[in-house]
Amino acid sequence: MALGACLFSFAAFWIAQRAAHVSMIDLMVYRAEGATVRAGGDLYALRTTGAHLPTTYPPFAALLFTPLTLLDTASMRTLATAGNLALLVVFVRLSLRLVGHTRVETVWWAAAAAVWCEPVWTTLRYGQVNLLLAVLVLWDLSRRPADRWAGLGIGLAAAVKLTPALFAVFLLAAGVTHRVRHGRAGHRLRHARRAAAAFAGATTLAAAVLPYDSWRFWTRMVFRTGRVGHAEETANQALRGFLARFLHTPDPGAPWAAAVAVVALGGLAVAVAAELRGLRAWAVAACAVTALLVSPVSWSHHWVWCVPLVLLLGTRGHRAAALGTLLVFCSYALWWVPHGRGRPELHQNGVELTLSALYGGVGLLFLVLAGTSLRGPGGNQAVTNE
Repeated sequence: MALGACLFSFAAFWIAQRAAHVSMIDLMVYRAEGATVRAGGDLYALRTTGAHLPTTYPPFAALLFTPLTLLDTASMRTLATAGNLALLVVFVRLSLRLVGHTRVETVWWAAAAAVWCEPVWTTLRYGQVNLLLAVLVLWDLSRRPADRWAGLGIGLAAAVKLTPALFAVFLLAAGVTHRVRHGRAGHRLRHARRAAAAFAGATTLAAAVLPYDSWRFWTRMVFRTGRVGHAEETANQALRGFLARFLHTPDPGAPWAAAVAVVALGGLAVAVAAELRGLRAWAVAACAVTALLVSPVSWSHHWVWCVPLVLLLGTRGHRAAALGTLLVFCSYALWWVPHGRGRPELHQNGVELTLSALYGGVGLLFLVLAGTSLRGPGGNQAVTNE
């Protein structure tokens, strides 16, 4: 019954996406990047699709996109949709394993519902890679400490899109803290080193194949956050987006830098504290939310991490919080406000500001709840054995 419900939900989703004539515009950008690599063109001079979108990922990502050029557009879109649906099931499975729930039928029920939340819908609508990167990170963090492959997933994910690198920073901080307290290195430092090595290896490979593009990206393009889009766009659910809309300015400047510093330190502190108390699920969720908040741009589809967030809250007794989080991410409320041409986001009123800050607000509330939970009876668990 659970499997049948999931297949029915996925089929209805596929029909709805086709009825909506989704463009899968980001997938088309990925294909253009792969074609540029094959043709030996200038990767970061590329402007493609009717929206004239640029290349924003590191060069390693473009190498991975080259096989897309072997497919026609229709086949590519079909395979991307099917692949993302399969990745969603894997993501739900890994999320449930993270929170200690192993019933297989729950995977199908949860996936049937998760496919309709806005971040997942938008990920498939654009043909994005968010689910792939999330699966790589969760697969990595579910490895046993002695597993020689631990670190590979985080390193590769960070080489494709830089935001997952914060998971390596989290492991490093947790490892250093443990070493200071107990006088010995543990598996977290090894995990962080392997993630750094995987990232360095992938980046070096890209530099060997695409030396000019790699030089341009790491010396210039990586600092040009404006190339991704306007900070104040409704879809930007990072702190920078909220402050740009709240302050009615395209560049929040110093207030954003101060907010990022506070949230980054606070979020990582919560993640490290949870990790050292053996609460890996809370640690992973706190690190993911922190990464989404402090990134210059976190589009709404980047928030696919809402899936493990809801499952964690629901299985830890915070059912009201879980239900509220689920409603926020299934409401599509951020699209109820004026957005698009003319940059109306710079002139939002109080209600519109609230609706367009829901994801970031949920993220901040989650960090507060996680930090508070660590002080309760469940937060006093012994540190896991190294």
